[in-house]
Amino acid sequence: MDAVAQVELEVRELIRRSGVDPVREGRAVRTLVQDVVDDYDERSLSGGLPSLPDRDRTVQRVWDSVAGFGALQRYLDDPRVEEIWINEPGKVFVARDGLAELTTTILDEVQVRDLVERMLKASGRRVDLSSPFVDATLPDGSRLHVVIPDVTREHWAVNVRKFVVKATHLEDLVRLGTLTAHAARFLEASVRAGLNVLVAGGTQAGKTTMLNCLAGAIDSRERIITCEEVFELRIAARDVVALQCRQPSLEGTGEIPLRRLVKESLRMRPSRIIVGEVRQEESLDMLLALNSGLPGMCTIHANSAREAITKMCTLPLLAGENVSSRFVVPTVAASIDLVVHMGLDPGGARQVREIVAIPGRVEGDVVEVADIFSWRGGNLVRAQGFAPHPERFERVGVDVAHLLATADSDGGGLA
Repeated sequence: MDAVAQVELEVRELIRRSGVDPVREGRAVRTLVQDVVDDYDERSLSGGLPSLPDRDRTVQRVWDSVAGFGALQRYLDDPRVEEIWINEPGKVFVARDGLAELTTTILDEVQVRDLVERMLKASGRRVDLSSPFVDATLPDGSRLHVVIPDVTREHWAVNVRKFVVKATHLEDLVRLGTLTAHAARFLEASVRAGLNVLVAGGTQAGKTTMLNCLAGAIDSRERIITCEEVFELRIAARDVVALQCRQPSLEGTGEIPLRRLVKESLRMRPSRIIVGEVRQEESLDMLLALNSGLPGMCTIHANSAREAITKMCTLPLLAGENVSSRFVVPTVAASIDLVVHMGLDPGGARQVREIVAIPGRVEGDVVEVADIFSWRGGNLVRAQGFAPHPERFERVGVDVAHLLATADSDGGGLA
């Protein structure tokens, strides 16, 4: 047994005897690890034990193993790493600055299962043959998704999407080059005016970050209710309630789907409702809430703003046979005001590719749209469309026509 393994064994024995919880008492565990390393280092001077190669590194490795998430902890600590995934024990990948790479980390089947068990411990959720999928939130806010055989072919598939705080307000996105100052001013005014915003894009395009930044423009006096499958949004507001779904129990009872959360949120006196992402029939409840005069925002997976609108016209049909497109299409046109489409370029940069307005008109089951900002020549530039509901902008003291006519001082290009 090498020196590091010996220290780890001693630390685990001390934790067992002292009753310290490694998950909730990280500071106490780190102190304990430091004391054990110091003690071992002194004993090794007598020559009876193998010496430690590097004391500080040993402390970090042992702490990662007993209180962190082992071999994955260094990736969780790396601010450039956005996502970690395991296809099989010998193939651990990370997305660093938007680009995927295969790491040198090699695990075994037991280590993968032990990591998943420790990650799920704080959430109270489970994964087993009766429930082969699980979504959970780690203590640091990262999102965990696990799939096990026989849904997967042979190995456990693990994804950890980190919550990397790079932007909390729209001006932060301007600094990062995600959108122009002109577009940011318009979006901020739109949120203040109470327009309903749909954020669209592919996986890892920055939809949740954009939703967080849009929420940062909401007046501090408003009450916000968020509904998510697992907690991902981090809204810095004075009056906010965050809700998440719940898995069924072992008996198959107690499940709380996203659709239930949307319905319950309407009973909580919201000024705004924010849904992390709509995928299924909960889109109908979201539309009904927005159509009742309650401002809101949500995200959706789509390849363009127009495809997002088409998808919003289709998903509510999953709610039941009595829901028809004759009802849904005009409801979408009346309920959604803006679509912000996000894109991820080959270099890993996230950018707003278009901002589209929904004037509220329908022709032949097709919702009419108008481009306010579009992507041309590698830049987000002002298009010919105008914002809907100018009277709402007037109520918050914004001349939206003048705002849209005012070009960026930097020429309108992305940084």
